[in-house]
Amino acid sequence: MKSEGMNKLTVELHLGDCLEVMRSMPDKSVDAVITDPPYGINITGIWGDAKYGYRQYADSGWDKARPAKEYFDEILRIGKNIIIWGGNYFTDYLPPSSQWLVWDKGQRQFSLADGEMAWVNHSKAMRIYSYPRAAMLKENGLHPTQKPITLMKWCMEIVKLSEGDTILDPFMGSGTTGVACVQTGRNFIGIEIDPTYFAIAERRIAEAQMQPRLPTEVQE
Repeated sequence: MKSEGMNKLTVELHLGDCLEVMRSMPDKSVDAVITDPPYGINITGIWGDAKYGYRQYADSGWDKARPAKEYFDEILRIGKNIIIWGGNYFTDYLPPSSQWLVWDKGQRQFSLADGEMAWVNHSKAMRIYSYPRAAMLKENGLHPTQKPITLMKWCMEIVKLSEGDTILDPFMGSGTTGVACVQTGRNFIGIEIDPTYFAIAERRIAEAQMQPRLPTEVQE
């Protein structure tokens, strides 16, 4: 599916295996790949924390195994700037990098991780984004590993993307990266293999396309 919103941005969504789509793309054909692949830690359909409540998600076995190395080889081939959340799960696939991003969730010693890490293909300093998990819950997460929209906007600023650039998310999930792209004037290509989450992403991005552009507010 390919569409344009009221801001004339291009959104291209694919339902299927991202490896097949990426193999059809030329070298360095997207300005950035910003993505959050399955970590292979076997997240089930029930997800959450005892303190804040549990939620039932579709359980299609999407997190039973990590993607193979060839997926990451394609990401490295087609992306000029690359941010891979959960990069600490894929250090055997990715080259060493001095720049890592950290999402500090602002809480300590609860059942989920205190923060998350992203690998970046830049030789720059490590950066930390503080955004409490309690604030994330207000976004009404539709995927068990959904990231905050503001975090995705921050990622785009970290790698200095401009309006009109094209961002690919080969593991689109519920479409948060796409929403962030639409809200900040960037084109988006999203790929998702799970039909349930693809439909959610398609709806969220379509709704974002119907809204006027929002001012970009990021945390340095």
